[in-house]
Amino acid sequence: MTMTALNSLPTAWQDWIVGNLARACEPEGIAEILVRDGRFDPALARSAIEEAGQGRVKLRAPILAAMPDIDTSSNSIRTSDRVVDVLFTLASPRVVLLGNVLSDEEASALTAYCQSRLERSPVVNDNDGTIQQHQSRTSRGAFIQRMETELVGRVEARLAELARWPVDHSEGLQIQQYDATNEYRPHFDWFDPELAGPRKQMEHGGQRLGTFVLYLSNVESGGGTTFPTIGLEVVPQKGGAVFFQNTDNRYVPDARTLHAGSPVVRGVKTIANKWLRERAY
Repeated sequence: MTMTALNSLPTAWQDWIVGNLARACEPEGIAEILVRDGRFDPALARSAIEEAGQGRVKLRAPILAAMPDIDTSSNSIRTSDRVVDVLFTLASPRVVLLGNVLSDEEASALTAYCQSRLERSPVVNDNDGTIQQHQSRTSRGAFIQRMETELVGRVEARLAELARWPVDHSEGLQIQQYDATNEYRPHFDWFDPELAGPRKQMEHGGQRLGTFVLYLSNVESGGGTTFPTIGLEVVPQKGGAVFFQNTDNRYVPDARTLHAGSPVVRGVKTIANKWLRERAY
């Protein structure tokens, strides 16, 4: 094979260039990251991008990576300790609504366990990756370490079975409580690798490939989990959960997973988030 600028790069960087061009990213931005993070010569970076864009070289087929996913071939899923109901599925983007993931007692116990630890919920700063409060998120929350209690470990093992994804490839549970008027405005769970802050978060564990939102309470009015791009709203039901994939199977972030926690109108909404990572976390 004739050596060209593109195929002289490591295959992972070749796939990264092709994937970003397919997402209509600006070539100048792609070149900047190649020089800054890949430490490639600027002229080489520009030539490689041009070749990829013009199809001057034959690229190897992109590798389809392993992804967390739920087997929805049946209407219920039997885990080691529970039968979970499949209530709704969407193929693309991948969204699955589940019922009976937690018992009423488990949901109440998780809520009670964190009450004394609740603090104003943070977000990740795009510029430096620090965790800070923001007006877009007005709930209170608490982080629970993996396997922190027997109950937490039991729930995490169940989620790992459902998603067919190792427990150690996930963050700990994040409990969130929304009182009346509290909300979380539209956002993504995936990290944007083109921004310095999210890129720093990816250094440990890689991309957030999947999300579980566990509903620990019923809500009298409001508080749905909405996906505005695809016109979907999930109404909280205690013990249920919604699962969705944040990227495609090449780990390219999926913009259709934009989602929000709608304002609570009456009552209190309590949820637990579980983020599934690309690598051990």
